[in-house]
Amino acid sequence: MNENPPSLRRLTKRPQFLAAAKGVSLARGAVLIQRLDRADRDPAIGVGFTATRKIGGAVVRNRAKRRLREAAHALLPVHGVAGSDYVLIARQGTADRPWERLLDDVASALTRLAQPGPPDPSRSREAAPISDPPPAQDA
Repeated sequence: MNENPPSLRRLTKRPQFLAAAKGVSLARGAVLIQRLDRADRDPAIGVGFTATRKIGGAVVRNRAKRRLREAAHALLPVHGVAGSDYVLIARQGTADRPWERLLDDVASALTRLAQPGPPDPSRSREAAPISDPPPAQDA
C-alpha cells in the first residue's frame, strides 16, 4: 500500500462547524465526533475542535482541545475518510482521561463513522455522559 495519507486542514469558520453538525455524529467515552462528507473533490480531511464551558474553565478547555488535537493528528490520517470534515468535541473528562483510553475513544469513533450507514443509535449524541450512573428502574 503506497498511498499517501490525506492531508489535514483546520476548520476555522463557524459555517464549517455548523455544516459538520448536520452530518453524522458519534459519542465514545470522552469525545463526540461529528463527520460530514463534503461535495467537493478535495481529498484533504478537515478537522476542527471545540470544548464548551460545561466541561470547565479556560485551562481545562484548552487542555482538552490540545489533547484532542494530538489524538486527531495521530489517528485521522489512518482512520479518517478523505474528503470529509470532522469536528471533535470535548466531553466531561477529556482533559483527565488516560491518554491510551482517549486514543481508544477517538479511534473507535473514527472507525465507526468511516463505515457506511448510520451510526449505532445506542451510542449516539443522546447517550448519557460517562460520569452519570444508569437511571434507576422503578418496580
